[in-house]
Amino acid sequence: MFVEIINSTLNTPVGTNELYAIDFIYFGLILLVSFIIASLLSRRIKKSLYGKMPVNEREMTSKIVYFIIVVLGFFIALPHLKGIIDLSGLLIAGGFLSIIIGLAGQTIIANFFSGLIIFFEQPIKIGDNIGVGDTLGTVEDIRILSTIIKTYDGIYTRIPNETLFTSNITNYVAHVVRRFEYSIGIRYADDADRAIEIIWGVISKHPFALKSPSPSIFVDELGDNGVIIKIRIWSPSSVWWDVKTELLWKIKVALEEEGIQIPFPQRTLWFPKGTDSREEPDSGN
Repeated sequence: MFVEIINSTLNTPVGTNELYAIDFIYFGLILLVSFIIASLLSRRIKKSLYGKMPVNEREMTSKIVYFIIVVLGFFIALPHLKGIIDLSGLLIAGGFLSIIIGLAGQTIIANFFSGLIIFFEQPIKIGDNIGVGDTLGTVEDIRILSTIIKTYDGIYTRIPNETLFTSNITNYVAHVVRRFEYSIGIRYADDADRAIEIIWGVISKHPFALKSPSPSIFVDELGDNGVIIKIRIWSPSSVWWDVKTELLWKIKVALEEEGIQIPFPQRTLWFPKGTDSREEPDSGN
């Protein structure tokens, strides 16, 4: 159907030597209208699919519709150039142009196809928190040639799709849940079993500290200055950072209320037998 429309429009007799300007105006108007319709329709699709489809799929659908309408508008407008441009010569010129693009625009083509693969493979989605190399942030938009990331410092970062496709991507929210851990030290004089019991109580009261997978609390190390307790907790990826920061402070407060303290670095000095630090200097000197 689409091929028949293109063939019929290309074979439509338009244009005379006296109407070159009018044909050119028609060509421009058709393109302009196609851009306007594509823009309005893509926005309409976004609104109508809001809440019914994930953000990434909604954006991809609207962009595909936009692209199809613009291409269709171009082919509908193309016959109006017959009186101005020899279309057979245009095809030949297009062949040379494709060779030039193949030589000089390899990066653009690579970015384009990388963008298509990212669209369909979906290693990342709009709104995901990701890491690419030294760049950490939230995916703002996935475009045909590049991906826009807003870093945690609020900095706009544009990454070419080819770079994104060939890099190791860390997606921090691809899974529903995520684990974090603490290493908390207590004094040797404190009761480690009681400390673990208190920590369990704090974790169990937090609404986003998951019970499945279950938290894990255990004595991990007998350090130089105290006993090291390891705490591992799972929480929903969407609130992972908030849960991590909240629980650490609540655990500290709960331990101190029970008299369990975080140890300070300390050293014990041993003097050889018979050594007296109060020994007076030799009076003969």
